[in-house]
Parts: sequence; C-alpha cells; structure tokens
Amino acid sequence: MTSALLPHLPLLLTLAAALGLMLWLIAAPWQQRRRRAALRAQVFPQAWRRILRRRLPLLQRLPADLQLRLKQEMQVFLAEKPIIGCAGLEVTDEMRVTIAAQACLPLLGARRGYYPQLKQVLLYPGAFMVDRLHQAPGLAEVQMEQRRALAGESWVQGQVLLSWQDVLAGAMDPDDGRNVVIHEFAHQLDQAKGYANGAPALPSKAAYRRWSTVMQNEFDALRQRLAWGEAGLIDAYGATDPAEFFAVTSELFFERPGELASAHPELYGQLSSYYKLNPLSWH
Repeated sequence: MTSALLPHLPLLLTLAAALGLMLWLIAAPWQQRRRRAALRAQVFPQAWRRILRRRLPLLQRLPADLQLRLKQEMQVFLAEKPIIGCAGLEVTDEMRVTIAAQACLPLLGARRGYYPQLKQVLLYPGAFMVDRLHQAPGLAEVQMEQRRALAGESWVQGQVLLSWQDVLAGAMDPDDGRNVVIHEFAHQLDQAKGYANGAPALPSKAAYRRWSTVMQNEFDALRQRLAWGEAGLIDAYGATDPAEFFAVTSELFFERPGELASAHPELYGQLSSYYKLNPLSWH
C-alpha cells in the first residue's frame, strides 16, 4: 500500500466492511432458500412415517398433496428448531416428530416462514410450574405471585414450552378440539410482530378491519354466553383475552371444523382465509 493511501485506510476498511455486510445480506436469503429446498427434497424416514401413523390420526385425513407438504415442512422445522428436554426428559425421535407434525399444520396453506422468531422448543414430561403476578382482589396496588401448572406456553422471546403428556394427548384425539401444540404455535404466529393481540399478520388494512370486526363480535358473544352460564363450542379459556381467543379457535378450526363452521360461520371464514386452508374438506 502506498503512503498516499494511508490517510484513507479507515475509510477503506469501513467501505470494505459495509460491502461485505451487503453481500452477506444478499446471499443469506438465497442460501437459506437453497438449504430448505434441499431439506424438503430429502426422503422422509420410514421410522418417522410409522410414528405419524401411530400417533397422529388427524394426518391420515389430509389429502395426499398436503400430507406430502407436511412431511417436507417437518424436515425443515426439525433441522432448524431444537427441541430440548427439561426436568430430566430425554427427547426422542417420537417426541420430535409428533411435535413437528402438529406445529407444521398451521403452515400448510401459506408460506409464512418457519416461525422465524422461534429459537427452541422446551419440552417437559408433564405439566410444568410457572410463577405469575396477579392483582389482589379489591386491591389494585397489590400484586400477588401465584404458581400455576401449564400444559404449554409461548414466549415472545423465542421459546415454546410444552408438556409431552399433553402433546401426546392432543395428537391422539383429533376430535376433542384441544391441541396444545396448535394452540401455542398459533400464539407464535400472533407474536411475530413482537406482541400478541389476537391479530396475526394480514395482507391489507381491509383484511385487518374485517378480522377485527368478526373476531371482536365473536369474542364479546363468548363472554356474554359465559356470563349467562351458557355452554358452547368455544372453550371458556378463549374468553381470557383476544390472543387466547385466536389460539383456542385455531384448535377448533383444525380439529372440529364442521362444528365451528356450523356454529360460527364468519369466524370459520376468517380462520380459513388466514390459514389458507379448508379443513372441512378433510373430514
């Protein structure tokens, strides 16, 4: 390097670093697409097929093209998302495959990434304990800490927590409208913007307005029915807040679509439009 360039060395180094970063930003998405295409093209292991047949009867209802796509999506999911055992649990292929199959169901209709904010799944043997702050009854200034046993939880920070006992129960009964994996991964879709409010990413302002109108009306109607002591298809937990309403109704959408469409046609229509799927045709 000539002495004439020495005064410009910091600027040259900065420009070189910026160029390197720009090239990486251009190349990284291409490399990711190429890697994922290669994963989807791999032969789906026979051992995994046996797990699906044994543990997930819902998947047998899917048309052949969606069954194939599900297997492809699972291969990418399992390559990118570590599933970590907690409380002494040793994670097996049966656990990984059972979780991945249910987590990928909401991805079948539209390309929306593989839960890009999700860093890992934490798997417990059964219900796990969490500490939560609650307002003391009648004392707005007093916060009380409570311990609760949960079957699942989704964190904005990039973790999904699951109870294997509940994962398995949800997989084995595809008609009860309860599926902790679908529930928590619906939260992940909702939380992609950094917080959960029951409104996942939609394509337009008009779509948001329609979603808001239908979901708010259904949410308010659920709360009113519960206040009157009336039973209904949608679980009472859905009345907790709009985020839980979206997750609870997503469980019904995949597991009891006929009943949901009959009792709540506009709600079913919004979920079908969002997921780009029509589970009615699977049953």
